Amino acid sequence: MATCISHSPAETESIGEAWGREAESGLVIGLCGELGTGKTQLVKGLARGLGITARVQSPTFALVNVYAGGRLRLFHLDLYRLNTPDQVFAAGLEDYLEPEGVTVIEWAERLGEEEGRRAKGEGRRAEGGEPRAEWGGGAWRRSWWRWVQIEAVSETERRVIYEDFSG
Repeated sequence: MATCISHSPAETESIGEAWGREAESGLVIGLCGELGTGKTQLVKGLARGLGITARVQSPTFALVNVYAGGRLRLFHLDLYRLNTPDQVFAAGLEDYLEPEGVTVIEWAERLGEEEGRRAKGEGRRAEGGEPRAEWGGGAWRRSWWRWVQIEAVSETERRVIYEDFSG
């Protein structure tokens, strides 16, 4: 588990930008954190790191925004309006969990406990970021996950805690 401290929205974007420069196809980033902690700021930086120049906005009402034009496509999901894992999967969002590109999920905790454990590989750490060829069940056979918790430390300071898992 790693921790970064951000002292401003620009620094939060910089963290995302660094992740975007390193991202490979199949990466799914699950973002957890309260309203206003910087989840969308992180995604803006990630898009910039992928070379995407489009304006990034939270897809709260659309559920999914797709951004192309960078070295990988970015699928930006927001589960805020969905209350149960059943609603998430009824919305047809499971296809984004094995992306041809990078998927970022705001409010990822709404996937539910079982799906969260799957995303985290039942506690198995990714080895060198390499995706596993099979999962053994569920949709996530060729993805690897970065599970992220963003916490407000003060009005401007954020703690970004993350860990990578194979899927």
